Order: sequence, then structure tokens, then C-alpha cells
Amino acid sequence: MAYDFQVTFDCSRPHALAEWWADALGWSVEPTDGAFVRRMVEEGKAEESDTMEWRGELVWRVGSAIISPELPGRRLLFQEVPEKKSVKNRIHLDVRVGSERIEEESARLIKKGATELYRGSQGPFRWITLADPEGNELCLT
Repeated sequence: MAYDFQVTFDCSRPHALAEWWADALGWSVEPTDGAFVRRMVEEGKAEESDTMEWRGELVWRVGSAIISPELPGRRLLFQEVPEKKSVKNRIHLDVRVGSERIEEESARLIKKGATELYRGSQGPFRWITLADPEGNELCLT
């Protein structure tokens, strides 16, 4: 049996980072139902301070998610935390772009705010380790 899952990233700017990762992976930012958010505030189930405007839409302040158009039930959630990233990730995503596209994709992501950390190889396998705009590691393979 296969289970649905999400991977959660702690970050300081969840909506901006969700957009960055959606672009990096070719996924979509999960739409927020602004009317639902407003109704939760009006019914006292949430505070106005739990919300914010993002790109002209009412959204939950502390989180944003992206979804895969081809993998239903798979989701990346970006949630706001007060502290900055301080150590190496214990888990990261390997994004398989193919050896023929690795340099092009690395350059594209760096142009959009990633930082190259290092390059590695093991036998015939090569990868480029990047950090997203908030320092979370990912490897292009």
C-alpha cells in the first residue's frame, strides 16, 4: 500500500519559498481558499493575525504548500518558524534533472536565488549541492 505524504520545510518566508520550490520542481503552489480563511476569522476559529495578503489573496500567514501535478497526495509544506537555519540539513531532496541538464538547471536556480555549496561524484555519478534562498540543501543529479 502506498501512502500520501508531505515533506515540511521550516523557514522564515513560507510563501516566497513555496513559490521558489514550485518553480524549481515544476510543481504548483497549492491554492488557498481566501473565502474559507475569511470565514474562519469571522466565526472566531482563527485570528486576523493568522492571515496575511500574498499576491492580492488572503492566505494563512504561517504556511504555504506546493503540489505535484502528476503525483496526487505528494506535497511540500513550508511553515514559518522564528529561528534561522543554523546547521546542515539531516534530510534533503535530490532533484533528478539528468546529466545533460545539470549545469543549465544549476545556473537557472542560482539565478533565482540558490547558492552552490559544492560538487560531488562517486564513480559515474555526479551531483551539485545547492542551497535554496533560505539555506536548505538540495542536490541536482
